[in-house]
Amino acid sequence: MPVQTPRLGVLMDPIGSIHPEKDTTLLLLLAAQKKGFDLVYFEQQDLFAHNGQTWGSGRSLSVFDRIDHYFELDQEPEPVPLARLSAFLMRKDPPVDLDYLYTNLLLQRAEQEGLRIINSPGALLRTNEKMAILDFPDLIPPTLVTGSLSRLHHFIEQHGQVVLKPLDGMGGSRVFTVSADDLNRHVIAEVLTDEGRHPIMAQRYIPEIRTHGDKRILLIDGQPVPYALARLPAPGEARGNLARGGTARGVALSDRDRVICAQVGPVLARAGHWFVGLDVIGDHLTEINVTSPTCARELDRLYGLDIGGRLIDCLIGTRPSPPTGP
Repeated sequence: MPVQTPRLGVLMDPIGSIHPEKDTTLLLLLAAQKKGFDLVYFEQQDLFAHNGQTWGSGRSLSVFDRIDHYFELDQEPEPVPLARLSAFLMRKDPPVDLDYLYTNLLLQRAEQEGLRIINSPGALLRTNEKMAILDFPDLIPPTLVTGSLSRLHHFIEQHGQVVLKPLDGMGGSRVFTVSADDLNRHVIAEVLTDEGRHPIMAQRYIPEIRTHGDKRILLIDGQPVPYALARLPAPGEARGNLARGGTARGVALSDRDRVICAQVGPVLARAGHWFVGLDVIGDHLTEINVTSPTCARELDRLYGLDIGGRLIDCLIGTRPSPPTGP
């Protein structure tokens, strides 16, 4: 009997809209294809449940490590019982809205039917990328989550300079740095909370972002990649996000980074988060990215790593070798 080619499903934002030179999902797909997987492509609207079984209208996908021609996608969708796939990558970017919630509820059913998914949709449903850091109070800067305008302004006055951010975004979207003497801080807080109706996060501003950057540390099965991507704000900008004009440089993990990873990594892996991006500024953990962590492409390019290959090994049940490095 011929051996059946393994099939990897991927759910992502429209592939034609990505930036192939830096897209981590493309890196993972290239690694899977290299390991012999056929790729099946889905977007959120392609998933459905019928008579208790989870399906998707999938299309065959081929990927290429080229900027000008990085994918070919079959235009004819095929109804696929998700549990018959060999494995699945959940790579839909935030915002974490109702559609994202419903997508993970459908994928959780497929997970219960036996499909191995990174990251586990059950874990994604239980985890908010901003609020997950609250499980590690000894590692984080002074942090407040509230919709109360009075509490927010007391926090700003207490710490002098504060970062305000929504709980459902990514890439620095709607993130503000405000000071106690900022005449706009009241309107910023009002807009972000919708006049106090929705909670947001406030964190004490960490000035080391300007000198050492906002470090992205990647974890695979709870173990850190030995290098981080430090993202430094552009002149006149407070955010280090590359999508906001930040510049990146590779750095080896510090002793403090390794302490943070040792505390956070095993907890997240046990929960079903096999691919995670930690954001660390100075000595503090500021975010835990679990929906679609990025920066693997840049780190591979800088250090000749194979982050995608290690993650695919994890996805198919082969525990990755411990990372090497400084």
